[in-house]
Amino acid sequence: MTDAPTYDLIISNVQVVRPGKDTVDLLDIGIRDGKIVTVAPDIAVEDALNVVDGEGRLAFPGLVDAHMHTGIYNPLDQDARSESRAAAMGGVTSSLNYMRTGQYYLNKGGAYRDFFPEVLELSEGNFYVDYGYHLAPMMKEHIEEMPDLVANHGVTSFKIFMFYGSHGLHGLSSDQSDFLMTPPDEKYDFAHFEFVMRGVKKAMEQHPDKKDIISCSLHCETAEIMTAYTKIVEEEGIHSGLRAYHESRPPHSEGLAIAIASYLAHETDCVNINLLHLTSRKALDSAARMALAFPHINFRKEVTIGHLLLDVDSPCGCHAKVNPPIRPREDVEALWEAVLDHKVDWIVSDHACCKEEIKTDNQQPDQIFLAKSGFGGTEYLLSGLISEGGRRGMSYNHMAELVSGNPAKRFGLPSKGDIAHGFDADIILVDPNEGFVVSAENSPSTQGYTPFEGQELTATVKQTYLRGELIYDNGTIVGEPKGQYLKRPI
Repeated sequence: MTDAPTYDLIISNVQVVRPGKDTVDLLDIGIRDGKIVTVAPDIAVEDALNVVDGEGRLAFPGLVDAHMHTGIYNPLDQDARSESRAAAMGGVTSSLNYMRTGQYYLNKGGAYRDFFPEVLELSEGNFYVDYGYHLAPMMKEHIEEMPDLVANHGVTSFKIFMFYGSHGLHGLSSDQSDFLMTPPDEKYDFAHFEFVMRGVKKAMEQHPDKKDIISCSLHCETAEIMTAYTKIVEEEGIHSGLRAYHESRPPHSEGLAIAIASYLAHETDCVNINLLHLTSRKALDSAARMALAFPHINFRKEVTIGHLLLDVDSPCGCHAKVNPPIRPREDVEALWEAVLDHKVDWIVSDHACCKEEIKTDNQQPDQIFLAKSGFGGTEYLLSGLISEGGRRGMSYNHMAELVSGNPAKRFGLPSKGDIAHGFDADIILVDPNEGFVVSAENSPSTQGYTPFEGQELTATVKQTYLRGELIYDNGTIVGEPKGQYLKRPI
């Protein structure tokens, strides 16, 4: 009787990229039962059921795309299938999705005790990658539910959309309660934001063992500034397209919202704050000032790959409408300065599949204020970062921190985000010298277009392994959906 093999799989001859390290080392990776058990040179291949030669490619830890929107414009179960395929193509193995009640998503209001089980039911068996959810408390009842969401569902991150005061998803909204499907006697305003933060603080107190991973995330734009400037831009008629949208939601709106949010965090002692998708020099400056003013607040700063690769002069036009807006080149360069200076904590896609047929107005396709907000891009997250970051001298280890290690730590995924003993065998093999031209027709996403169309990227994800199983191979999705729900901490 022979002994059982030590490994189910060995991925040999790969340059292992680890967050927090200074080198990239040529090693082998031994995997058993979906976990990494050995990372070392020259593991004996006879000890494995299967061996894959990595051909000297980069081995990144599976990406934790910490900001996605699955099911926002399309039925959740359908979106989960198609858009998680796109995620696998991009090297994403953990998809964290923002979800709320109200219009879009399930188009329902009510308590999360009724809403969220339906979200989980629609998700099960449809994700090709592991998946989790951030939830947004939209009304008083949701705030009261937060400790139970932590305890029963492993939801440890909660979101505030600061611009929803007088705006909907795409522009001005005259009826807040109708759009958000909240009780008519409740307001989604600064007072509500304060009480959400108090709810996060209460959840931390009730779950002290999870206090480091319970956090509050904020979309920082001020509705009043946006309302006034949108009116000015439309009345003047000087700007169009992406520049008009940028002018209608100016950078100081971001800066002001960050200051307000930070003071509320200080007032409520809500110490774990995530500033989402920062887009401008003014936003970065405000965040830096608030960190100095409130050193006890554990701020984390997020940037999207879209805001790093696109600017208002990009030829994609209305296809790149998103909130906050795509900015002028000088703001893009400010974001890169912050990234390279280690002043950004993670980079995400903010993926939201908005199909061609609904993205722009049929009668006025070039009218930016009639277009819907959001677009996909998870499939280009790693390739885009390697391409542009590499050109700017960014190390692979730093990249791994931003797309894997840091978001995994913040959001309660201790078995994700690194290539080391005991971690899930989420491994991405990348050829940094095989470029490609972005084309929507090559993406598994059902979106039908991409704002990145025609961009030349210098690196290609070749294989994606989820817990030791191959799910993407050289342009092809492998097998059926095997993604598991990430009840945090996992």
